[in-house]
Amino acid sequence: MSGVPSALAAAPQSVGSPWLWAVSIGVLLVLLVADFAVTHRPHEVSLREAVGWSVFYLALPLVFGLGLWWWFGTDQALEFFAGFVVEKSLSVDNLFVFMLLLTAFAVPSALVQRVLLYGIVGALVLRGVFIAMGAALLQAGTWAFLVFGAILFATAVKILREALGGDSVERDVSQMRSVRLLRRLMPVTDEYHGARLTVRQAGRRALTPMTVVVVAVFATDVVFAVDSVPAVYGITEDPYLVFTTNAFALLGLRALYFVLRSVLSKLVYLNHGLALILAFIGVKLMLHWAHGIWPAVPEITTPVSLSVILLILVVVTVASLRSGSRAVDEASHGR
Repeated sequence: MSGVPSALAAAPQSVGSPWLWAVSIGVLLVLLVADFAVTHRPHEVSLREAVGWSVFYLALPLVFGLGLWWWFGTDQALEFFAGFVVEKSLSVDNLFVFMLLLTAFAVPSALVQRVLLYGIVGALVLRGVFIAMGAALLQAGTWAFLVFGAILFATAVKILREALGGDSVERDVSQMRSVRLLRRLMPVTDEYHGARLTVRQAGRRALTPMTVVVVAVFATDVVFAVDSVPAVYGITEDPYLVFTTNAFALLGLRALYFVLRSVLSKLVYLNHGLALILAFIGVKLMLHWAHGIWPAVPEITTPVSLSVILLILVVVTVASLRSGSRAVDEASHGR
């Protein structure tokens, strides 16, 4: 990722000076090393531990956003907070897929957080690459906003169609191309060997199921990067803010999984809400492009974007919880 900061710092109208990029990536690496230290000894994560880390990783972006407000002004702070809310919402959706993969590969509970951490590191690297590509597209011309808008609309339609059709994300993960290719290249052991990725068995090197699930998580990271980077570019054009919103949203994902795993199944309308958010940002991008050609076309401001996104998330959460309560009441009355 060393080449990413220099490429992105050259983008116009960015608050990310070279020293700020250097400090930010330095802090990010320290936090990742701390996470690896925490997960070095495989153990089951208690709710108290997960909540503690979640509070810490929610406090960090709050302090960072206040720092942006102090040094650069209200606009940059609002763009950061709006982008963070979008990315955090999408990361919660990512947890559904992670839950599926962890269940499908029967990952021991003591190894779950190590798998999640590998997934977070892979996602951060991929987001860095996609952010650099997005910055290059924006510098090439305003038509990039139409490309991003089309990606978001296509994703929104796909998510909404699956949600309305009741389609489940459950599928045979053994049929993923990355998993099939891995199994063809090297033998895979039947059992986990702690957090080890490879072992020597019968005189030859073999992969463990840990490697297979990590590769599957990396493959899904690619899909998530394609969706999330255009979404946050719809909030801010500053590559530094795009990167930091992604980084802060992903850093707390490991702890958030253990806090929300019992709640995730109750958020039955989450995908409906995410589809609406992505479609809304797609409209915002297209209006922004049109405004550059025809100034009479109105733009959607950052405060309005943040308000709409928060409203959708609140409505989705309340509707999901009420739906769950009705289901419980109907079940109790039917006895």
